[in-house]
Amino acid sequence: MRKGEKTRQHIIEKSAGLFNRKGYAGSSIQDIIQVTGLTKGGVYRTFSGKDEIALEAFDYASRILIEKFLKATEKAETAIDKVMAVCTVYEDPVNHPPIEGGCPLLNAAVEADDGYLPLREKAVAAHGKFIAFIQSILNEGVSTGELSSALNTEAFASFVVSSLEGGVMASRLTRNNEHIGFVIQQIKLVISTYQKI
Repeated sequence: MRKGEKTRQHIIEKSAGLFNRKGYAGSSIQDIIQVTGLTKGGVYRTFSGKDEIALEAFDYASRILIEKFLKATEKAETAIDKVMAVCTVYEDPVNHPPIEGGCPLLNAAVEADDGYLPLREKAVAAHGKFIAFIQSILNEGVSTGELSSALNTEAFASFVVSSLEGGVMASRLTRNNEHIGFVIQQIKLVISTYQKI
């Protein structure tokens, strides 16, 4: 990797954590300069500004999150085990969030709702990919006969994603992991009702 590419990646990685902790609106170019240890010129030689950095930082954080999902599910054999393995990525959002500062999807969705439209579009796309990932696991479970064909895989995937994100929000807000624990218990309870014995 050339020096310019290394600098670009360094800015993206450091800014991903910054935006996830302080938010897009709450982070300034000066904050980016501080976390990267670069000069203002060094940042502006690489990126046109904060907007461009924010989009690439979100893409980077989203990729890290997907990698964690894939790693969590790689040893799981059943669809139910795979869904529950994805849940483990979120099991300790207070002390060990999936990415520094929390869940990038949740943070971007909350902040970009009425703010920076390109970041909102990235969050919408990431949300869709998360649902599609869970739905693909459920579809596999239906096709192998593990799960009942009565399961609406799209609806249940949306339920899983929405519940996890809500549990992360409640746990980080209250600094208490019991909320995400309740969510994970309920996901397991509901999915087990579709398990074919």
